[in-house]
Amino acid sequence: MAASKQRNAVRTAALPSRRAFSLGVFAPPLRSVAVGLAILAAAVGVYVAARETSLFAVRAIEIKGGSPRIQAEVRRALAPELGRTLLSVSGADVSRRIEAIPDVVSVRFDRAFPHTLRVTVKPEHAVLLLRQGKESWVVSARGRVMRKLSSPKRSSLPRAWLPRNVKITVGEALPRLDGALAAAAVAPIVRGAYSGHVRTVSATASSLTLVMRRGTQIRVGDIGNLRLKLVIATRVLRLAAKHESTSDVYVDVSVPGRPVLGTLGSGS
Repeated sequence: MAASKQRNAVRTAALPSRRAFSLGVFAPPLRSVAVGLAILAAAVGVYVAARETSLFAVRAIEIKGGSPRIQAEVRRALAPELGRTLLSVSGADVSRRIEAIPDVVSVRFDRAFPHTLRVTVKPEHAVLLLRQGKESWVVSARGRVMRKLSSPKRSSLPRAWLPRNVKITVGEALPRLDGALAAAAVAPIVRGAYSGHVRTVSATASSLTLVMRRGTQIRVGDIGNLRLKLVIATRVLRLAAKHESTSDVYVDVSVPGRPVLGTLGSGS
């Protein structure tokens, strides 16, 4: 009996007491909490002070991308940012100001502490000269009117003519048949995908016609498979040039697999 009581006593002593557990074991000391809160408050204070003072004021604007003229336009658009703290410069505000410039597609910026705002510009690419009477505008590959041109004779861009009743606004995108389709058609040509020089381009709802410098016409239909169509047209014209002049001919590559070579004015 005495041995049994002794074993029960040992078992009872081995069980942990519920009163031994306390939340204090898991909670950090009050001093550590106070120190952490003080550090957080100091960081917030420094941030607020930096936003409200000239500690990180914008003193320089570095611009990459685009021509000197575009960079000058961007610098003027961002002039209000000078003197403001870098921490308060808004990406949305920067984008809105710069992308409103007709020569700019998009922009990205970076804060170069302590005093520099760095901006990288993606410019529009001029591919078409739009004519309306005696007035001229430069149009981008996206069909956006970039600017008005006072001396169109100096431009080597392909021409497209619009009737006077079409409204043209700098900074706005052109309708599909009133310049946008023509711009999309000549964009790869202007960028070097085709070695010939396009003088004018005309667009209708169903076809595009490129008129080359010597008067040769390339009828491409729609702009689908444009690069392939231009390659085929080039080969056809080279073969034709071995036998006769190609100044008064056209090549129809609207169906790339069945190109047609004809003479202008022949009724074909």
